[in-house]
Amino acid sequence: MRVAIIGAGVLGASTAFHLALAGVEVVVADQGHAGRATAAGAGIVSPWSSGRVDPNWRRIADAGALYYPTLVQLLGEEGEFDIGYRRVGALSVAADEKELDRIEQEVRARRAEAPEAGEVTRLPPREARALFPPLCLDLAAVHVSGGARVDGRLLVNALRCAAERRAARFHSSAAKLLARDGRVIGIRLAAEAIEADCVVVAAGAWAPELLKPLGIGLAVTPQRGQIIHLRLEGADTEAWPIVLPSGSHYLVAFGGSRVVAGATRETGAGFDYRVTAAGQAEVLNEALAVAPGLGPATLVETRIGFRPIGPDLSPMLGRVAALNGLIIGNGLGPSGLTIGPFAGRLLAQLAMGEEPELDLRTYDPLRPAAEVAPDRHP
Repeated sequence: MRVAIIGAGVLGASTAFHLALAGVEVVVADQGHAGRATAAGAGIVSPWSSGRVDPNWRRIADAGALYYPTLVQLLGEEGEFDIGYRRVGALSVAADEKELDRIEQEVRARRAEAPEAGEVTRLPPREARALFPPLCLDLAAVHVSGGARVDGRLLVNALRCAAERRAARFHSSAAKLLARDGRVIGIRLAAEAIEADCVVVAAGAWAPELLKPLGIGLAVTPQRGQIIHLRLEGADTEAWPIVLPSGSHYLVAFGGSRVVAGATRETGAGFDYRVTAAGQAEVLNEALAVAPGLGPATLVETRIGFRPIGPDLSPMLGRVAALNGLIIGNGLGPSGLTIGPFAGRLLAQLAMGEEPELDLRTYDPLRPAAEVAPDRHP
């Protein structure tokens, strides 16, 4: 059996890895667009701290977080050990006690459904600041011990290397879908046509243009995110927890004195791959209001990613009934690094003709849009 995949971000790379692990012949094409969401994503893996109420999103996000230890083990068995994954805990911070009461109640309810969230603890400002020293002095927190972070670039590289060891082939090339008699039969690259039993389109915000020639309208748009990387000289940041204020901004620490501050959510910016003054100001102002101790940090770089946003913010995963042999994986939005590795496993199962371990009917990629409830965090 041969499966072709278009897109080598976290979703496409995970699909390729799981297929190769099962002995399937895999061919992956990726054009290497600037602004691929995986390469810019902050890497928060703590869905229990999210304010999202959509049960479909919660179901797959919780499963995605739960899957990480298994993924780490599988990659380790393939010789890949460094993906920047670590359970460091997550701090939902606020100065208002009533706000913290509400957050704590919500998180404890989530933990009842997902015990892998770990311990939930209310921390006064002094204890919160002991865990994340740059924090504002008046911010207390709800601490979730199971919160984790992952480095998206290291993760995708590990998935790709492991898949290549299992004979998966990766092409740095644009690809088009090949179809005949109501069936997708493969992909065309610049230099060759590759036939396949199944094609998985995991091309993120660029997928609609790929699918349009086949008459498929995929309701996905790019949302620009500007994310700033800071270096706080002399600080041992390796074990600092994720910081989640009210709203959609956050702070994520990694080793090497690095702190990631994000992020803008710029719908309507298209594929405009630029760092803007307004974007920089928004992210820095939000970060310094929460953690003024980051003031002396060096601004190392700003990454830009185009999140693929669907009409209801829930993943879009599954077969296309109108075209045999076509599977779509998309719409992970700001949750790509939480959901992507597990969703890739599900798409691999689907491509092999197996029953996915999570029912994908509610994630139909061509489903009608549903009402969207407001959320606080990815």
